[in-house]
Amino acid sequence: MLASDKLQDFFFNLKLNKPSGSDIEVMNPYLNLYVKEICSEFFNRFFSDNNKRILILGINPGRFGAGVTGITFTDPIRLEKECGIKNNFSKKPEVSSVFIYDMIREYGGPSAFYSCFMLSAICPLGFTRSGKNINYYDNQSLSAYLKDFIVQTLQHQVCIAGISEKVFCLGEGKNFRFLDDLNKELHFFNEIIPLPHPRWIMQYHYRERLDYIKKYCNVLRTLI
Repeated sequence: MLASDKLQDFFFNLKLNKPSGSDIEVMNPYLNLYVKEICSEFFNRFFSDNNKRILILGINPGRFGAGVTGITFTDPIRLEKECGIKNNFSKKPEVSSVFIYDMIREYGGPSAFYSCFMLSAICPLGFTRSGKNINYYDNQSLSAYLKDFIVQTLQHQVCIAGISEKVFCLGEGKNFRFLDDLNKELHFFNEIIPLPHPRWIMQYHYRERLDYIKKYCNVLRTLI
């Protein structure tokens, strides 16, 4: 089975109920048939092979990026302009997607990047509360509720990527600590390499973003 087929099988079968009695909502864009069509086009374009890839794990999808398109760190604008996939999603930018695709362009473009790396998230579905994004680690009861789901989906993603020696974690704080603790318990990876999260860079270090892009690319290239 090609990686593209494995990715479609994985994402299109994600199921997660909202926590009972909670005001937190689960974002599952894969329930939308149009999102599935767009994702299939993306996966078939960049993952129709049996390459092994290094995982790059973010936090969880946001409501303007993967929460819309179903594609990690890919907002509708980058999906069309950078990946060449026309879509009728509302063309709203997502700041992490802007950084990621500037980095991908510096790396050599989507084809070169996606032939070596698989972008995803520690929790592959996202969450909102009162219409705003919430991260899986922002709420202790949510984190506890999600642990089994994260473990199962992470195991599946490692199998799809085919490489467990190293993984990149986007986020050097809570996201890294959660993954590090989980890895100490379950031994998914030999080494976790943390990188500053794109949103943190764009929000607090925008003027130095080009330096961070070079840092990303230099670190990624050392492993290929």
